[in-house]
Amino acid sequence: MKSIILCLICTGFLLGCNSQDSATISATGTIEATDVTLSAQAGGQVKHVIADEGDVVQIGDTLLLIDKTDWIYQMEQMRGGYEMAEAQFQLALKGAREEDVIQAEANYTNAEADLKRMEELYRAKSVSEKQLDDARTRFTVSQQVWEKTKRGSRQEEIDAARARRDQTKAQMASLQKKVNDCVVVSPITGTVTKRFIEQGELASTGTALYRISDLSTMDITIYVSESNLPKVKLNQKAIVHIDAFQKKEYEGKVIFISSTAEFTPKNIQTNDERTKLVFSVKVKVPNPDGTLKAGIPADVTLPIAN
Repeated sequence: MKSIILCLICTGFLLGCNSQDSATISATGTIEATDVTLSAQAGGQVKHVIADEGDVVQIGDTLLLIDKTDWIYQMEQMRGGYEMAEAQFQLALKGAREEDVIQAEANYTNAEADLKRMEELYRAKSVSEKQLDDARTRFTVSQQVWEKTKRGSRQEEIDAARARRDQTKAQMASLQKKVNDCVVVSPITGTVTKRFIEQGELASTGTALYRISDLSTMDITIYVSESNLPKVKLNQKAIVHIDAFQKKEYEGKVIFISSTAEFTPKNIQTNDERTKLVFSVKVKVPNPDGTLKAGIPADVTLPIAN
């Protein structure tokens, strides 16, 4: 997630909202850098700090290592649960083994023959009614077991086994991601402008680790009056000067023009200027040599085409 840091919103109001030269619009703003604050996605002790403040990093460069031992143990435990759930799903899918079907049929046949004998003995008054009822119960149970074994698992049982399998698979994938997240890599190409943690410290999920700034281009937000707004166009050329390099010009272009008016920022001093409605305009300036620094004021001139 990108956030614009160091955005001391432009002191940048036009001097009276108009330049003395009608062919240009002049304003002052504050140079801003695009920053990414990188946070821990997996908790653990910081084992090794690789990147430090001032280092230039590329996308995918390893910045820091977090101890992943606990996450590996949890993942291996979940892997065992997944393999068990997969086996149960396959068992439900295939149904009973052939030998189980044969055994169930044999039990049913024996129970049926036993019930017939008990009925004959009961008619001859050689056994009690309870013994006959017990034989009927054994016959009924063995019949149901045999029919269930032949039929195999119900669709609901198969669906439940599949759901348990998929659930443990997703949990295992989540833990694998935690293991991977213990290797912290840069999401952008830029410069490490802040390191928030030291080796040996315990990082929790969400703990800020680094701030990485893209210093190859810088942004300057200025404000123009309603009367000057029609003169500003997207991709319009902008000339930038900063006090530290009075003789050097930086060329940029307009990349954003607000469609909503706002009151002049509070840091404008005169009562007259504070009551004016203005529109924000963002200018992007290449910074290949890194001379432009975030937070310093800059004068912006927008030439107006005749």
